[in-house]
Amino acid sequence: MAKYRVGRVRQEILREVNDILMKEVKDPRVDGVTITDVDLTGDLSQATIYYSTLSDLAGQRQKTEDGLQAATGIVRRELSKRLSLYKVPEIAFERDPSIDYGSRIDDLLKQIQEDDV
Repeated sequence: MAKYRVGRVRQEILREVNDILMKEVKDPRVDGVTITDVDLTGDLSQATIYYSTLSDLAGQRQKTEDGLQAATGIVRRELSKRLSLYKVPEIAFERDPSIDYGSRIDDLLKQIQEDDV
């Protein structure tokens, strides 16, 4: 039974954090951030929020990371207003590695095709 609740809360957090970042957070460093996944502990005490951006530049990635760290308090406060939970989980933002992994696979496939020609 608890497994289903974690899944429902995870989906709700994903939807609400996307909405909060678009409408409530005014920091220009977090423009263009998309929340891709949420990893939630079984007791709902900690949530790791995975995000992606369109920029591949290291400097822009660092600015986005700093902006999200600065917005953590705002996001958590807004989540407490929007979710009907006894205790809102502690949140941490992490860049989604699957985007970079997929990009690397595409580059390798293109390289193989060029070698065949």
